[in-house]
Amino acid sequence: MTVDDVIRRIGEIGIVPVVRAATVDEATRAVEAISAGGIPIAEITMTVPNAVSVIREIAHQYRGKVLVGAGTVTTAHQAQSCVEAGAEFIVSPGLAPSVLSVGQECKKLAIPGALTPTELMTAQDLGARIIKIFPCGNVGGPKYLRSLKAPFPHAHLIPTGGVNAANAAEFIHAGAFALGVGADLVDATALRQGNLAKIIAGAEELVRAVASAREVLLDKAVKQ
Repeated sequence: MTVDDVIRRIGEIGIVPVVRAATVDEATRAVEAISAGGIPIAEITMTVPNAVSVIREIAHQYRGKVLVGAGTVTTAHQAQSCVEAGAEFIVSPGLAPSVLSVGQECKKLAIPGALTPTELMTAQDLGARIIKIFPCGNVGGPKYLRSLKAPFPHAHLIPTGGVNAANAAEFIHAGAFALGVGADLVDATALRQGNLAKIIAGAEELVRAVASAREVLLDKAVKQ
C-alpha cells in the first residue's frame, strides 16, 4: 500500500486499536477480536514480547484484511525492523526525527507523537502527515484537541490516551482524524482469560460511536 492508501484507510476506519499484550498468543487473539468487532486495523506495540515477529505473523495471516502497524517505535532500528516485518505504518509516542526519516526512506507512513503546539509544528516541518496527540486525556481530552485544531485546522490528529467509547463522539466533534484506543478496548484481563467476546463487543461499540458522531458532523455540514 502507498502512504496515501494507508492514510485514507485510517481515516475511513477512524479507530487505531493499540495492542499491548503479555505474549504473542495474546496479541494474536487481540487482533482476531478487534477484527471480528469491525475494526480491521491493529497497532502492535514494541512492548509486546517478540513484537517484530508478531507483526510479521499478523501481517502474513491477515494480509489484505487487517491494516497492521507498529507502535511505541522509538528508534530508527526498530522502525526499519517493523517495516521489514510488514508494518504498513509506524507510530511513536514522541517526536523522533530518525523514525520519520526511516518512514520517508521506506515510503511508509510514520506517525510521530506530539503534545504541544511547538512539537506539532516541528513534526509538520519534518514532513509528518498524521500526528498522534499523546497523552491527550491527561491534558484536557477533547477540549485540548479542539484547542489544538484551532490554529491547525488542516492537521490530521489522532488523540491517544484516555480515549474510549464514552468520549469517542466528543473527540470526533473536536476534530480528530481518527482515535487511538488502547487498554479501554484491548482489555488485558479479558485477553488473559480468553474472553474475546468482551473485546469484540467493545470494538463494535466504538465503531458505532464513531459512525454516529461522523453522521452528526455530516448532517451539520449539509445544513450549513
